[in-house]
Amino acid sequence: MSPAHPLRIGVVGTGFIASGLLAVVAARADIRVTGQLTRRPLSQVRSVRPELLTRSVDELVEAADVIVECSGTVRHAAEVVAAAMAAGKPVVTMNSEFHVTVGSHFVGRGGLLTEAEGDQSGSLAALAEEARDMGFEPRIFGNTKGYLNLNPTREDMVYWAGRQGIRLEQVTAFTDGTKVQIEQALVANGLGGTILRTGLMGPRADTVAEGVEQLWAEACGVGRPCADFVVTPQWPGSIFVSATHPTADPATLAYFKLGPGPLYTLVRPYHLCFLEIGKTLNRLRQGRGVLLDNSSHPRISVAAVAKSDLPAGTRIARGIGGFEVRGESVRIVEHRDHVPIGLLEDAVVTAPVTAGQRLSWADIEVPDSLALAAWRGILDRAEGGEAGG
Repeated sequence: MSPAHPLRIGVVGTGFIASGLLAVVAARADIRVTGQLTRRPLSQVRSVRPELLTRSVDELVEAADVIVECSGTVRHAAEVVAAAMAAGKPVVTMNSEFHVTVGSHFVGRGGLLTEAEGDQSGSLAALAEEARDMGFEPRIFGNTKGYLNLNPTREDMVYWAGRQGIRLEQVTAFTDGTKVQIEQALVANGLGGTILRTGLMGPRADTVAEGVEQLWAEACGVGRPCADFVVTPQWPGSIFVSATHPTADPATLAYFKLGPGPLYTLVRPYHLCFLEIGKTLNRLRQGRGVLLDNSSHPRISVAAVAKSDLPAGTRIARGIGGFEVRGESVRIVEHRDHVPIGLLEDAVVTAPVTAGQRLSWADIEVPDSLALAAWRGILDRAEGGEAGG
């Protein structure tokens, strides 16, 4: 699309990602933001472009060619995506939380829905695509973290949220591992992979190469590529694809500094969040289709696990990034009664739960919503065997 006919985008959210995206595309002639959706009173929202703010989903969708969903929510995102697809508008997201919880409900329903590059899951999908284009066969889809604490204190998280300039829920989900569990579950589902164990392996290592070695010891006998992560001080926040190559000369690959094989690791030591969303918008204009979705029949979900004892009556305002629960990747077929952490919004614990316990539907009450109905439909499709198997 030429600058004379810029791509019109409607942005969902007003946080770090949405604000950064608006600032970046302001200088681009080929992209024009036509609206920014918020659920808060407009007078309470600080926006890069306050004149674009709207509380109307219909208004946002009608004015745009593409909806960019980056609210970080699940329940609200499901409503917006449903409205966009009903209007025939493609949706680009930076919202792995939405995808891994209910995104599969929307796959194959006639509209284009894709995660963007920039978050580690979307960037991993792009790197895997490059690897396959070069003839590699991915065996491990990897993500790195510099730090992991399954049960951080509120005091520490408040400090780091202030220091890093991001929301408390975000820094908590990053620290307790919920975010990486979500990202890698999405990668496994969307790229035809699996996980090595409940909660992922997440080995700790001095280097990415050492972590890959530990993962490969478990993954080499698995018939599908595996999604996991490494906790390492080397390149925290990086992504990598470890792959075999069926035809290339090993000596040549060694000359290319990829090592002796048979496993070769391609590392990209960064992901740039909202700066990369434009690449996925360009992908759409080029007609290249979906980069990453959760597949119509996912194998992997992210269950809610109690961080502490939760008495009956405990209210969970938000599971992802909260202090009551954290997320843990599970195979759906093995844990059919698990509660996806992404569904825990305004939820109430109905039976006592002990620290470390995986929540079941007998333990929790969740308000009715499109997201809840979507999850039930996803689970029904998986009845009788491993989803997507």
